[in-house]
Amino acid sequence: MLLLSAQQIHQWDTYTIEKEPVTSIDLMERAALVCTDWVLKSGFLTHSVKIFCGKGNNGGDGLAIARLLIEKGYQVSVYILEFGAKGTDDFQQNLQKLHLISKQIHFIQSAEYIPEIKPTDLLIDALYGSGLNRPLTGLSALLVDHINASGSKVISIDVPSGMSIDKSSKGNPIIRADYTLSFEVLKYCFLQSENAAFTGEVLVLPIGLDPGFLAETDSPLQLTEEDQVRDCLPERVAFAHKGHFGHLLLIAGSAGKTGAAIMASGAALRSGCGLLTVNLPQASVTALHSRYPEAMVEYRETGLMDTGKYSTIAIGPGLGTDAVAEQLLEQVLQEYDRPMVIDADALNILVLHRTWLHKIPAGSVLTPHPKEFDRLFGLQNNEFDRVEKALQLTREYPFIIVLKGHHTLIASAGRGWFNHTGNAGLAKGGSGDVLTGIIATLLAQQKTPLNAAIAAVYLHGLAADLALENQSMESLLATDVIDRLGNAFHYIRG
Repeated sequence: MLLLSAQQIHQWDTYTIEKEPVTSIDLMERAALVCTDWVLKSGFLTHSVKIFCGKGNNGGDGLAIARLLIEKGYQVSVYILEFGAKGTDDFQQNLQKLHLISKQIHFIQSAEYIPEIKPTDLLIDALYGSGLNRPLTGLSALLVDHINASGSKVISIDVPSGMSIDKSSKGNPIIRADYTLSFEVLKYCFLQSENAAFTGEVLVLPIGLDPGFLAETDSPLQLTEEDQVRDCLPERVAFAHKGHFGHLLLIAGSAGKTGAAIMASGAALRSGCGLLTVNLPQASVTALHSRYPEAMVEYRETGLMDTGKYSTIAIGPGLGTDAVAEQLLEQVLQEYDRPMVIDADALNILVLHRTWLHKIPAGSVLTPHPKEFDRLFGLQNNEFDRVEKALQLTREYPFIIVLKGHHTLIASAGRGWFNHTGNAGLAKGGSGDVLTGIIATLLAQQKTPLNAAIAAVYLHGLAADLALENQSMESLLATDVIDRLGNAFHYIRG
């Protein structure tokens, strides 16, 4: 699913109007009808409704919703933010229709016209929507602050007013919605945690925009879909043997961090790896073998064996950043020329040796969380900048970046895929080690690096979601995710 810019979203409206054909006012009516239907079913209409409108098409949506609710017998007051402009044609048409059935239409011309709001009022925000391209100031900002301070339930139409679709709105005045009723597709801004406090629960409502537009347009950002993941998974034919599914070398673990190696090993084995060899300190071998006897071992003390015999290498989980760890990473980057996975402490070592970035083999997958990303690639002001930086880096370097978060980004060659599986139970130590094991296993099975990363991130989140059948987000452990990988594979394969 493409993540469209604000400009593309407006182009989609125009495309639909021309292709269907349908008038813009009738398309606005569709949007108002689906929003009104949702509000009617919500159970929130026990007290009066106050609808706040700008003079653009988002305001036109609000006026149409007001009319439809009044026709259903509800008490609705409309407040139009007056800033001199006449308003769009569709706004004016809906205002004329509303004047025929309501006298509760008010204009906010200055601060003293901002109405009193009761905590029991239901508020509908139709001030700006997706048309905003600058921070709110003056009277608009005062109104937003007043609404946010009211304690009332707030429903935003399309996008909470004050929030930009395409760029960061961090620190700007934004409506704090309980629900956001958006149209047709998920918006890019809803995938960033800096906006989560303002969007509330996001619902995407269909309004019949022509799907032909999506076939004729493109975006560097998209949302990973289940069918895409299914196509990414390797097949397991009846006469296969372990050699068909790759030999992974996992360089992980150190004193006090053996668990990272164990969790990455378990995830690799549960994801279908044919053979697994783990390089770790001799003192940690018993702990590994007591949990996963299927794993083979290289003792850290004897150094690395022939790296060329492995299908792929994953390095970093619990590795530490001492001189031995540095030597291991340097040796791998000098000797190995196929895609590998670089995670955790290996990324922290790269911070000290940034020239080694040029030694990373093409197709390799780097898996930083935001703080690791900023340490390695420079401090970013906000999440939107961090995404853009990841896309830029993958245009400059031939590696893939898996930028971990609630909606993990997989960036490759200047394009990005956001993941939508997973839950807050993954916000625990060990989750990244599990992800590394899954990515490395799919790489070892000769999937293309991008497909391996996309599928692994999706499966990792899906396994965490399925684990909530028996766990809560509070009780979920990284090892529970490993235990549910089989269910995740079953779910994807149907």
